[in-house]
Amino acid sequence: MKTTLLVVALALAAGVVIAQERKIELKDGPGRQQVEANCGSCHSLDYIPLNSPFLDGGGWNAEVTKMIKAFGAPISAADAKVIADYLTANYGKS
Repeated sequence: MKTTLLVVALALAAGVVIAQERKIELKDGPGRQQVEANCGSCHSLDYIPLNSPFLDGGGWNAEVTKMIKAFGAPISAADAKVIADYLTANYGKS
């Protein structure tokens, strides 16, 4: 009986978590496709708006560089520039 209740409780909790998940919609603009393809392949895109109040152009460039050099993200130099420019233009700190 206890096992059944535990299983039901866990299933309900998992359903609530799944129901609350939503797909982030990035702002439209040049570079959005590269961001979704390169950044979204490794982690949630939720990090972009969450970090936007703190990062300016230099900060976004540093983040892209960190993803490539520290975490081994397979992003070309051309895409890295496009991504950093997109993030700065659309999510950079004013």
